[in-house]
Amino acid sequence: MAKRDYYDVLGVNRDANDETIKKAYRKLAMKHHPDRNPDDKNAEDKFKEAKQAYEVLSDEHKRAVYDRHGHAGVDASAAGMGSGAGFANFADAFGDIFGDIFGNARGGRSSVYRGADLRYNLEITLEQAAHGTDTKIRIPTHEACETCRGSGAKPGTQPVTCPTCSGHGQVRLQQGFFSIQQTCPKCHGAGKVVSDPCPACSGAGRVKRQKTLSVRIPAGVDDGDRIRLAGEGEHGVNSGPPGDLYVQIQIRAHPVFQRDHDDLHCEMPISFATAALGSEIEIPTLDGSAKIKVPAETQSGKVFRLRGKGIKGVRSHAHGDLLCHVVLETPVNLTERQKELLREFENVTQKDRERHNPRAKSWMDKVKEFFAA
Repeated sequence: MAKRDYYDVLGVNRDANDETIKKAYRKLAMKHHPDRNPDDKNAEDKFKEAKQAYEVLSDEHKRAVYDRHGHAGVDASAAGMGSGAGFANFADAFGDIFGDIFGNARGGRSSVYRGADLRYNLEITLEQAAHGTDTKIRIPTHEACETCRGSGAKPGTQPVTCPTCSGHGQVRLQQGFFSIQQTCPKCHGAGKVVSDPCPACSGAGRVKRQKTLSVRIPAGVDDGDRIRLAGEGEHGVNSGPPGDLYVQIQIRAHPVFQRDHDDLHCEMPISFATAALGSEIEIPTLDGSAKIKVPAETQSGKVFRLRGKGIKGVRSHAHGDLLCHVVLETPVNLTERQKELLREFENVTQKDRERHNPRAKSWMDKVKEFFAA
């Protein structure tokens, strides 16, 4: 397969300066790095392609040869190139990318880390979700040790300079023409180590605590919504900023209502007599009770909609509706007298079936047509 033009690979103009080329390469390498795309062969190929393009265009001599003779000129001179400035530039850019992917910046900046974000699952009722509420939660957290004031060293002593990185918090790994800087494995970027640890925190500088937080649940939250409490996550390392706490809302199943976005649904069981003769029924809502007029001859499955009796979502402009689904309840535990009356009623209605049971008549006609076909 023919090689693509290196300028096209990086997406830069032919007169692009070194900084533009480096930025373009770092962007592609971050996107297609094999560690970020472990199962994507295409991403690995694009990463290698970008790497080859950067090796050439970041080296002044190689770039000049490529501009004059293309890929053939670069390939012909590759054997005698050695580890010149282009490889140094490549290692420098690759080191930056390696640091971005694994969280290690260059030049000692990785000694300070932002604290981790935390998640807390909070279960609330449907009523609390609809109207909003204030609640308190207790979460485990790490706080600075009061005994050593966060230093990790036993009172009366101080941390000493790390012998591995000489206090820089970074160590350099050299392999061929690659030179990669990463966090010191001994001091973890702090630049100092504790020789005599604090007995209260075992040298960690932090202790585990339980803290109580107030959480305001806005009216209209839905299942799966998150509430962010800035700065209430884990404390940072080496004076880094704290992370955030995300409160994940879980709505408890309700015995009457089912929520569908801003609408509420409920089943409304009615008796055979009510469905046939009609009546007025009182039903519950989240704001009290309401009445529904059930007309005579109401069929099972009929849905009555009560406008504005649903929930006003966090991002909604109006309340949803309450939809009541009619369920015709068959009577149970009948007495002999009740059974006798029902048989009498059935005999009477069967004499004029088309009038009293039009749906049954229509269905039977369709069944006959089906078997006759």
